[in-house]
Amino acid sequence: SRIGKITEHAGMGLEAVIDGKTYFVGNGKLMDELGVKWQECRSVGTIVHMAVDGEYAGHIVISDVVKSDARDAIAALKRAGVQKTVMLTGDREEVAASVAKQLGLDEFHAQLLPGDKVERVEALLAAESGKGKLAFVGDGINDAPALAQADLGIAVGGGTDVAIESAQVVLVNGDIRNISTTLRLSKATIRNVKENLFWAFGYNIIGIPVAAGVLHIFGGPLLDPMIAAAAMSLSSVSVVSNALRLKRFK
Repeated sequence: SRIGKITEHAGMGLEAVIDGKTYFVGNGKLMDELGVKWQECRSVGTIVHMAVDGEYAGHIVISDVVKSDARDAIAALKRAGVQKTVMLTGDREEVAASVAKQLGLDEFHAQLLPGDKVERVEALLAAESGKGKLAFVGDGINDAPALAQADLGIAVGGGTDVAIESAQVVLVNGDIRNISTTLRLSKATIRNVKENLFWAFGYNIIGIPVAAGVLHIFGGPLLDPMIAAAAMSLSSVSVVSNALRLKRFK
């Protein structure tokens, strides 16, 4: 077979020229766009319709199995203090409802185009303003705009390059259970930075005036340069040692 030009219809499907015939594969929106009358299917799953040269050719049903690690990931997020979990998907309403129920999600929005996902993210950012940060997790081309729009974009390793480039965090091994680990590690890192700043400022607020001779003004001793150098080194060692505690993070 000779395959010609392949065109992507964002959020709807693909168009390809094969042996001189034009094939369209995608969802009902693509068929409507083409003006093709398509057959409704009540099976639970993703319905993929096909048309050849403007004539409806049939459909197939793709049914995804919810992985156990997805349920574990949502449970871990809730234990980590995530206030709200929302699913944004291009799948049909009934498919999204079934998956959301199995995963224990707080909310879901189905049959979304890439632009719709961005609008939903913007709406969530406005609604949750002041209540916390919004993180978006995705791996596909359709997720890239939303990944860039969210406060924190998390791309799943093994996903499309454009999604990975749009995100701030990439789960290299592709295990979404590591989302909660990422959030906990981030909080531990920020806490460690604040501790280091606190001790460094406190140390210098006391040490610099003593080194400048404040005690000598009131009859006290001058700080020996050797002691000052040792104290400065001790300051650096204490900060580095505190930072190295993160290596014990599990």
